[in-house]
Amino acid sequence: MSANPQWDVSKALAVARLFYLLCGARDACVAPFLTLYLRQLGLAAPWVGVLMGTKHLIASTWAPVCSFLAKNYRKRQLLLTGSLLGSAVAGLLLTLVSPLDKDMVYRYCSGNKSLAATGVALQVMLPVSTAPNHSTGFKQELSSGFPVRLLRNARETILQKEHFTSLSVLPGVYFEKARETIQETAPPPKNEVLEVETSRMKTQRSLISPSNSGIMMGKSDSWNSTFETSPSLPLLHVDSELETPSIKGNLSLAEKTGAQDSSLALSLEGEHWIFLLSMMVVLFWELLSAPLGPATADSLYEYLDFVDATDCYRRLWVWRLLGASISVSTVPVLVGQLDCFLTGDTPRAVVYFYVYTMLSILALPISCAIPIPNSKRREPSHKAIKTLSLIGSDCLLVLLAVTVFLTGAAVANVENFLFWQMQDQGSSDLSMGLSVTLSLMGEILLHPFKAKMLKNLSNLGTLGLGLGCLSGQLLYYALLWNWWAIFPAQVFGAISNGALWWAVDALVEDLVIPGTERSLSVMLRGLFYGNGASLGSFVGGFVVLHYSLAVLYKTYCVVLSLWLVLFMAIQSKLPQQRKINYSKILAMDTADVSDSEEGAEQDWLIKAMRDEYLTGRAENKY
Repeated sequence: MSANPQWDVSKALAVARLFYLLCGARDACVAPFLTLYLRQLGLAAPWVGVLMGTKHLIASTWAPVCSFLAKNYRKRQLLLTGSLLGSAVAGLLLTLVSPLDKDMVYRYCSGNKSLAATGVALQVMLPVSTAPNHSTGFKQELSSGFPVRLLRNARETILQKEHFTSLSVLPGVYFEKARETIQETAPPPKNEVLEVETSRMKTQRSLISPSNSGIMMGKSDSWNSTFETSPSLPLLHVDSELETPSIKGNLSLAEKTGAQDSSLALSLEGEHWIFLLSMMVVLFWELLSAPLGPATADSLYEYLDFVDATDCYRRLWVWRLLGASISVSTVPVLVGQLDCFLTGDTPRAVVYFYVYTMLSILALPISCAIPIPNSKRREPSHKAIKTLSLIGSDCLLVLLAVTVFLTGAAVANVENFLFWQMQDQGSSDLSMGLSVTLSLMGEILLHPFKAKMLKNLSNLGTLGLGLGCLSGQLLYYALLWNWWAIFPAQVFGAISNGALWWAVDALVEDLVIPGTERSLSVMLRGLFYGNGASLGSFVGGFVVLHYSLAVLYKTYCVVLSLWLVLFMAIQSKLPQQRKINYSKILAMDTADVSDSEEGAEQDWLIKAMRDEYLTGRAENKY
């Protein structure tokens, strides 16, 4: 920008609105569904919590540092361009990580209607074998429990012919002989195939049905009682019914335990590798994408502040929410039309990352048009320390910071695991996206009533209302009985998120001197809220693993409710000392000011200072 720039506020606002619209759409097409994708890769809740906690930690610490350095060294444009290009590439790297088990993808793929409707864990599914000797089957239906009886009859036939007492005989030999006996006595099947895999120390089976009719028959009690499935295992392990008592006695317990430990170790090793790869990609991705928001916001605020148009800056957030609400409900429509796998080991959820990259590239030329003031004055490096000392000097600001911290911890666990709960209850990606859209649109529609709400309820009352609504939402999520029941609770998201932050910003403006309110608000949103989200994600994943998601939400509901009561009790004991905001006083109408003695009595400055003095005396009296 030149030394004497031509200030074009309308053009700057148009560019900012379009940029915020694209950035909101870009972030919303991945962020809500990221934990679902990590779940499909095979990561458990603790690993997902660690990943998301690290992501929030980087955003809250690294982004302000990058924005500060870019401003002081006049490299904001380079930072914006590099952040968009780098994040576009880094987002695609996560699509190169293959899922641990394809059955996990099929299980959580909402488009697989025929398999999802069976109620059987899809991890037990194995690829269909077309070998001729595996095609011999059974005369009766699988749902009657006949395969087990057939195997037992085959075992009895074998025992009448041979006696196996040697330790060298393996269970697999029995299984092979049992299969030969079955092939001799049973006619070919119609639809169902029972494929048996044998190994040295264990016997596994998988049920394959070309038309899924065999799995659809999972209603039989005898079948369910015979073959019990475990959703946490990629294969369904069945104890061999073909072993004689002598073999069972001869096989050592150490050998069986060693085989199980070996299988579990392989599974954990694969999960660890996926976690490490995902962690490296997420770290690289967040390091590149996190500075984009703070750098853009600082540039636009400084530009509009030079021409006294900061009120226009405060309305730009609407465009980001509008872009997010459109993206989060339209991209799932495209994803829902695709198969569970695009090609090979590539699940269809990678489309979210492709759209993210496309929107990043579209926002690149617009970022070059964002007005960036070329300020030669260096920002003091101790500004953050001064802001922290400002928080520590006021008890009400300390309470406000703790409130924001706890809010970040609770909201982070909602963003991380609420879609898991909906997915387990049969929800599709489109339904999840619509629930987010409902909350965002509610916040936009509630904004015109912001001033009336803050005036009628007061700033503290609005803060209590927002915190109470968030606590009620968490309790509702803990008791969620079906995925479609999420929509009524999302209406309160406008209050638990929008009204809560409006109250926080209003309290900050009242409690600090002019010129420091924005830096304090940025620190509350970045440092305290971000670190709260990070710690909440770390803890939440382990709570979900060892207890349940309902326990996690109930715990946060109780914590927020108790904190709300404590907050109101403490602040009522504090001296209410509001600082005079002279910027608001200067904006008042002074047309009726008179130089006479009577006019001097009505002088706006004297009246404002006297009202402040009388208010302070009245409060100190009580």
